[in-house]
Amino acid sequence: MGRSRRTIPEELLLLALDPATGTTAQPQSLDLGLAGAQLVELALAGRIAPDGDRIAVVMPRPTGDPTLDSALELLRRRGSPVRAVHWIGGPRLGLRQIYLAHLERCGMVHAVAGQMCGVLPTTRYQATDTAISREIRTRLDTAIRTGVPPDPRTAALAALAHAVGLGKHLYPGNEGRSSRSRLRDLIRHDPMGGLVAHAVMDVQNGVAAQPRRDRAPAPPARATAGSVPLQPRRTGAMARAAAH
Repeated sequence: MGRSRRTIPEELLLLALDPATGTTAQPQSLDLGLAGAQLVELALAGRIAPDGDRIAVVMPRPTGDPTLDSALELLRRRGSPVRAVHWIGGPRLGLRQIYLAHLERCGMVHAVAGQMCGVLPTTRYQATDTAISREIRTRLDTAIRTGVPPDPRTAALAALAHAVGLGKHLYPGNEGRSSRSRLRDLIRHDPMGGLVAHAVMDVQNGVAAQPRRDRAPAPPARATAGSVPLQPRRTGAMARAAAH
């Protein structure tokens, strides 16, 4: 994979970066979103593919991106397809910082040292080329405004932005309500992005720890952990997405 194109994790992080404060919006859910964005990027590169609600490695050859290749190798070592919700909900300590450092090395952001309360050291990140962030934002705005189905990369980025809660950051207030709704609706234009975005929302809502059932729910007293279905159930996550 060449470096002429920004990856979806990079673009998601640049979207979340507040130009005024140098901090990232939705920091906790953003880590989940970055893990999900890696899956989408690997799928677009032909390295992985969805298998129901699971992710399967179909080509273990490295992409040339060290951070993506690390994720690809971890998936390969699993030996069998892994549920997207379990992968995204796994330990991803420092993923946001890894990508911030990467963007700094690439010259897209620069670190600004500071202090909190005059004592605690802090680091803010300012975009070195605001035109890049504007171009990313313009793609989303265009898809929202025109209603024309976006390309898979933009659709996946929109799905992940909605999943991690960036809608309120990008389109705040009552005046941004319709834009947030359209941002959510873009989730349907990319199957992999939709699968990953719903998995991100499931992890945030604690669904990852719950067993999934093939049949209608049994009475609570008799419910047991059943086998995992190969086809993803869309009802719970999509209902939650529609409520946001």
